[in-house]
Amino acid sequence: MEIAVTNAVATMLAELTPTPEPPTPNAASATPEPTATQLLSLTPPALPEVFVSDLLNPMDTPHAYIENQCEYLNKKWNKGKAEPGTVLIPIMFHSITQGETTKDNAISKQDYKRLMDDLYELGFEAVNMQQAVDFLYENENIPRLSVLLIVDDRHYREYFDTTFRKYYEDWGWPVVNSWINQDDAIYTLVIQQNVDLSNEGWVDYQSHGYVHNIPMSDNSSDEYLLGELQGSMDKMTRDFGKSPIAIIWPGGGFGVRPAQTAAEIGYRVGFTINPRGPVMFNWVPLADESDPMRPSYLPEGQIGLPLLTLPRYWDTDLRAHLDEIRQISSSAAEFQKANRATELEYYRIVCEPEYGPIGE
Repeated sequence: MEIAVTNAVATMLAELTPTPEPPTPNAASATPEPTATQLLSLTPPALPEVFVSDLLNPMDTPHAYIENQCEYLNKKWNKGKAEPGTVLIPIMFHSITQGETTKDNAISKQDYKRLMDDLYELGFEAVNMQQAVDFLYENENIPRLSVLLIVDDRHYREYFDTTFRKYYEDWGWPVVNSWINQDDAIYTLVIQQNVDLSNEGWVDYQSHGYVHNIPMSDNSSDEYLLGELQGSMDKMTRDFGKSPIAIIWPGGGFGVRPAQTAAEIGYRVGFTINPRGPVMFNWVPLADESDPMRPSYLPEGQIGLPLLTLPRYWDTDLRAHLDEIRQISSSAAEFQKANRATELEYYRIVCEPEYGPIGE
């Protein structure tokens, strides 16, 4: 009797216990993400070569300034960063004159207007120096075709009001003035006018040295370099209420010691008078050797500080290069997009354990 009862109970319990459903294909567990230890055992792909454009002069080659590949890729591909192929075009203005021009560094008002209209119609937009620095250091987002309008030397307020204000009011384009700081008769005449423009926010003032008329070089004394760089920064801080972040090298003169001194003092960028080409994030075209065909353009590659020797296009011949600049931008964008998967895989294996994942 006990056996019969026991069998009956077992049968009842079996009927009450639900039979587990067999797993369906959709219920299969996903492949787990590899751990940091597993990532270390993977072989990363080879990174692509640096983008090179045959539209540049053969002696003007791209120089990188971020040595750490993980840092570079993190800033290049993270969410919210500048679009692939984003270019920055520093432009050098000196004099904008009525009628015919008689100097190499002057542009007629008619040609100046044509240049500005062409820039706008081709999709270029102007940025200020802080935006340019944020792009160059962090790849922060700026318009894909960006220009930096840099006016050298001191000017009366009227100069800015009659030449650049229209473009600020119509298009929101700021302008940068490379300011000479020497306390002389001209300074006395124009300082308050320029402080007022700075306070209005559309003219961005950066350093053009103190004495200015004697270009800096490796032969300059320590005293002179400090006067031109630290003296200029101190005076601009007092006059304008903010410190300059850019040195626009007076006369285009620079050297290893001037560039190193500028970096130590706190300048983030420097600009030459050499029209090498457009600038991109971690990509600055510079020359490593003197060019017999362009003897006045000092080679910058040997300085080793690309951000302190950035090129500038001359206003008088920029229009002839606008199409090639846009082609460089498009080609760079295609190159970067084609190599994105490879770079992200490298980053995932090599960089992610330390730098974290890249946001989409």
